Amino acid sequence: MAPQKPTPRFNPRAGDRRGQRPLTPRPSSSLWYGLAFVLLLGLAQMYYLTPTGRSIRYSEFKTLLKTGQVADVTIGEQVIRGTLNQGDDKRQFTTTRVDDPKLTEELDAKGVKYNGELTNRWLPELLGWIVPLLFFVAIWGFFFRRMSGAEGGVMSFARSRAKIYADDEVKVRFSDVAGVDEAEDELKEIVEFLKHPKKYTNLGGRIPKGVLLVGPPGTGKTLLARAVAGEAHVPFFSLSGSEFVEMFVGVGAARIRDLFQQAEAKAPCIVFIDELDALGKVRVQSPIGSHEEREQTLNQLLSEMDGFDSRKGVIIMGATNRPEVLDPALLRPGRFDRQVLVDKPDVKGREDILRIHAKGVKIAADVDLKVIAARTAGFAGADLANLVNEAALLAARVDKTEVGMRDFESAIDRLIAGLEKKRVMSVREREIVAYHESGHAIVATVLPNLDPVHKISIVQRGFGALGYTMQLPLEDRYLMQRRDLESQLAVLLGGRTAEEIALDEISTGAQNDLQRATDIARAMVTEFGMSDSLGAINYDGNKRSRFLDIPIGPERGLYAEDTAKKIDAEIKRILTEAHDTARQILSEHRETLERVTRRLLDVEVMEGEELRQFFDCRLRTGPTNRRRHTTRHSTQKPQSAQNQTGFLCGFREFCVDRRG
Repeated sequence: MAPQKPTPRFNPRAGDRRGQRPLTPRPSSSLWYGLAFVLLLGLAQMYYLTPTGRSIRYSEFKTLLKTGQVADVTIGEQVIRGTLNQGDDKRQFTTTRVDDPKLTEELDAKGVKYNGELTNRWLPELLGWIVPLLFFVAIWGFFFRRMSGAEGGVMSFARSRAKIYADDEVKVRFSDVAGVDEAEDELKEIVEFLKHPKKYTNLGGRIPKGVLLVGPPGTGKTLLARAVAGEAHVPFFSLSGSEFVEMFVGVGAARIRDLFQQAEAKAPCIVFIDELDALGKVRVQSPIGSHEEREQTLNQLLSEMDGFDSRKGVIIMGATNRPEVLDPALLRPGRFDRQVLVDKPDVKGREDILRIHAKGVKIAADVDLKVIAARTAGFAGADLANLVNEAALLAARVDKTEVGMRDFESAIDRLIAGLEKKRVMSVREREIVAYHESGHAIVATVLPNLDPVHKISIVQRGFGALGYTMQLPLEDRYLMQRRDLESQLAVLLGGRTAEEIALDEISTGAQNDLQRATDIARAMVTEFGMSDSLGAINYDGNKRSRFLDIPIGPERGLYAEDTAKKIDAEIKRILTEAHDTARQILSEHRETLERVTRRLLDVEVMEGEELRQFFDCRLRTGPTNRRRHTTRHSTQKPQSAQNQTGFLCGFREFCVDRRG
């Protein structure tokens, strides 16, 4: 048997277009062809249809006829052509025919030879129809291509718009990804299959047809997919789920078919569909059929993946941060077999991510990335990249040659609390804000097992934020006990309680505090079963997205009105107890409240270490008194406690807990 020739590697720059449709003519080439055709017709009319000879007036022709200088004429329908006999010189002439009945008599009288001419007008008439038609067709084609937005006009709607990267164009490797070690280990098996498929097929194994990357926004799902393609050295198809949706019915399904045809031609390769939830939402019954086009596209995707042969070496990868809305048919074995969680990084992962992004930045010697990683709990990879860039911009703004630690701290404050504003507040409002923030900070410092206060500020930041109290965790936590949530409620209500005690009045600044506290209390009662009177029952169901801090549905759970009254009573009881706890603490530390408030009015920004110096040394704070949570009831914390960067009316509070 003759040895087979090795299959050439896919390289679009080398002109390899195996499995692709023939290239459609470029619109500019078609336009030039049309212009050349019109030019040729014009030349033909110029040389073959234009009368020859000197053009003269008809009156001059009659004068020459009377003087005997006309030798012969040819009378046409519109033109009279002839020869002038001027001595030895004979010249051709042309004149426009005029209705003259006596012309033939005058020609006979002068002995001039004349005859008629049968004019063939098919070419001018043809040109009169073709030239305007070609002109309008060219104009119509030009504007239609502009409206279609792609080469090929109408036929381009059915073609996939995936961006294709050759194997040597994807430069991302696993070394460029950090903080997602578990997901990276899962995807290394995909790389190994693409490199050595016989290692698995010889044993009868079957690689997963699809891999779904799920996780919060900004954690690096797209970057991981590119790293898989870069490590495997295979072509990479990249597109978004929304690119399959068009105004024309059937276009999405046609693009799905075209995408899989191209992928089979480039195998082995990776097809990455970002924001899969835009395409793969669960199918619902609709009496008006408003989702018919999207469902046809989804059905085509399900059909293609079901009949797809994994031995061809095509891996379908998807990414979404809303897996709960995906159709169950997409997630069954044989389609997206494997789901890989790309979660927010821990403190070690954040440090590794910071080191990657800090490679291209001139970092000062005083910068400690470990400290920055500890202060950015809850930050995703995109947040950390933005942090490094923001610190570099702040350093460049003051003409520094290196990015220092203070620049990173300022960048953290800016990302968490917003841009600092330089507005002048009245003395009365500054005093209200100072008491409010002091109340948050004191309650957070006195209560045990809470994240320590890192900074207190009455400087305006963000969208209407007149002050904030920042708490930074000392460790990553994955569970919240009931007493932890009750302590957080007391901290949230500490600002309003401080206003009541010190000023005997309350302001609008506690609006967001009350909203977040109510959300936590309601979650404790209806979702986490932390009410003794109502028991361990989940009343509202799973109404929250796993990775987005938005509720799935605002409707109430399926329970009776009496139960709703009990729920409202329990929420009120929990909030009242938290309010009493905050009042008791602030009443016992009334002198400290006044001292901290006066200090804030003087310096505007107070560090946590300075705050703790106002308390007696017997107060137990810090990591030595923090409980280690070993009971593993659930890995999900209340969403209202996950991201406590709030926005308030009046002045806004930022009791920051960025654990994620």
